[in-house]
Amino acid sequence: MPPANQKSPQNRKMPKRPSPWFIFIIIILVFMVLSSIFVPASENRTEEPISITAFLNKFKAGDYELVQIKGEDLIGTPTGAKDKVDVTKRLQADSLADMGLNSPPEGTQVEIVSLESQRFWASLAGDILPFIVILGIIVFLMTRMSKGANGPFSFGKSKEKLFDRRRRKTKFEDVAGAHEAKEELVEIVDFLKNPKKYTKMGAKIPRGVLLVGPPGTGKTLLARAIAGEADVPFMSISGSEFVEMFVGVGASRVRDLFEKAKKNAPAIIFIDEIDAVGRQRGGSGFSGGHDEREQTLNQILTEMDGFEKDNNVIVIAATNRPDVLDKALLRPGRFDRRIVIEKPDIKAREEILAVHSREKPLAKDIDFNQIARITVGFSGADLENLMNEAAILTARENRSLITQDDLSKSVEKVSLGPERKSMVMRKEQKQKTAYHEAGHAIMAYVLPHADPVHKVTIVSRGMALGVTWMMPEEDVYSKSKSKFLDEICVALGGFAAEVVIFGENETGVSNDLRQATFLARSMATRYGMSDLGPVSYADAEDHAGFEYMGLKGVSEEYATRIDAFVQKTMQECLQKSIEVVTLNRDILEAIVAELMKKETIDKKEFEAFFKEPKATAEKKVLPATKKPAPKKTPTKKKNEEE
Repeated sequence: MPPANQKSPQNRKMPKRPSPWFIFIIIILVFMVLSSIFVPASENRTEEPISITAFLNKFKAGDYELVQIKGEDLIGTPTGAKDKVDVTKRLQADSLADMGLNSPPEGTQVEIVSLESQRFWASLAGDILPFIVILGIIVFLMTRMSKGANGPFSFGKSKEKLFDRRRRKTKFEDVAGAHEAKEELVEIVDFLKNPKKYTKMGAKIPRGVLLVGPPGTGKTLLARAIAGEADVPFMSISGSEFVEMFVGVGASRVRDLFEKAKKNAPAIIFIDEIDAVGRQRGGSGFSGGHDEREQTLNQILTEMDGFEKDNNVIVIAATNRPDVLDKALLRPGRFDRRIVIEKPDIKAREEILAVHSREKPLAKDIDFNQIARITVGFSGADLENLMNEAAILTARENRSLITQDDLSKSVEKVSLGPERKSMVMRKEQKQKTAYHEAGHAIMAYVLPHADPVHKVTIVSRGMALGVTWMMPEEDVYSKSKSKFLDEICVALGGFAAEVVIFGENETGVSNDLRQATFLARSMATRYGMSDLGPVSYADAEDHAGFEYMGLKGVSEEYATRIDAFVQKTMQECLQKSIEVVTLNRDILEAIVAELMKKETIDKKEFEAFFKEPKATAEKKVLPATKKPAPKKTPTKKKNEEE
């Protein structure tokens, strides 16, 4: 071990070798300098060619003050005119004495210019310079090849990004929420810091950790926190970066990546979106179109099994589709641990908001708990985006502090989309939108298992002409059949209101019908909430790629029965929605009038309409689980009577 005042060999800075490009540029500069010294630049003068006889006559007459002899060229500078010279050529057989140049007249100077240096550099430029250029090209190609993934011939090199440990490290304290996941990962950090503590007990270091969770829940952030806590090299790469159009490239990149990790052990390899290369083999067709992806997967399996016993390298992978991963990838010895990261609960959301507000100026009355209560279902990325939108809104209005109102507006923008205030609707269209949204809101208030109404607006947001914003009062982890039926009725509330008031519906119900149909079909195919029995029928997405083999998740008989159940459920829920809207038509009209006047009403203003006994009685008469009695009086006739 080196003395304390002496740098270790690992920390001692090695002298940098000069770049081949630097040497090449120096050679070119030296060549140019020598050329400029030994090859005189052409003078800025006009050359006029004349015959040898005229040149000799002027010479004998003493018209030239200087005559230069450059090989076969004779250059005469007239007396008093240095910007113009006469040029002619002599025959090689003619000597200077034959032409009389050896005895110049008075006032004329004859000068013989040597061409040896010019001939040397001209020969050098013509013969050696091309070799220098070729050498430069070779050096360029070799340099690019040695630069790994950036070179033109480095298809087989991995494209990982190496985390710079000199920058600010991500710690577990920077990851709000996900307490259980962090507890699992603390042990991984301890493995990397103190491997002998476990190996002497006969324990093996985990080969791989699989982070599973919806998008935006912080899987990548947790991986960076592990690297920051353990202070080890962190190599990050996306699963899609392994596969290229050339066969064998993916497997070569995997080998290169793991080789680098072993040389820098202890180290962490992080593969984001591993489902891009880790999908189950054999399920995407048998034509060989996915051989490259399968070769890449095989190489990953081999490398994770091929670690030496004392090699301290851990592979962390992240995915939001664990159901499509190959079984061999998930077995013990490869990804030993699977850590599920769910969307944050109310306490975690409050912590995440506090983390993302560290460098933002906040007003004193900020209440993150209130924001956390109205952001049920938000992921960590959504909450980060929420705080960013609030900061942008504050800066746009030239204010210095982010207020509670800014956060509330940002929640609406992230949840519902930006307001389209420039969209001008006709009064008739605006009124129909108000009836549609009021129908949703009434159904949500009356039915006991529906989520409470948070806000109703006819201001266009995103792709919708109006929005009824319903939000659960607490985190929901499972649903009952009654809640499914109530949600279908709420989705059809706008449809029912249009039918009750106008006798027909418009195209704005398309998204509501899609949502209600999905819920009804899920009841039958996924959750056993139908007369088909407690059976889960495979969806089409679970059998993608097998249709051509004749493998189907549902027989034709049961597909017909599923369709019949969906149609029956939709009809019954629509009839129930029509009856509820009809019984509460006076409240419907009052809500519409308020929306036409204010465009937006909040939860408190909305619930003020339901103080009449009719609404309370309706809530008791028509519970979500009770099938409403059919009425003989048509809706249209009932409207006329009213």
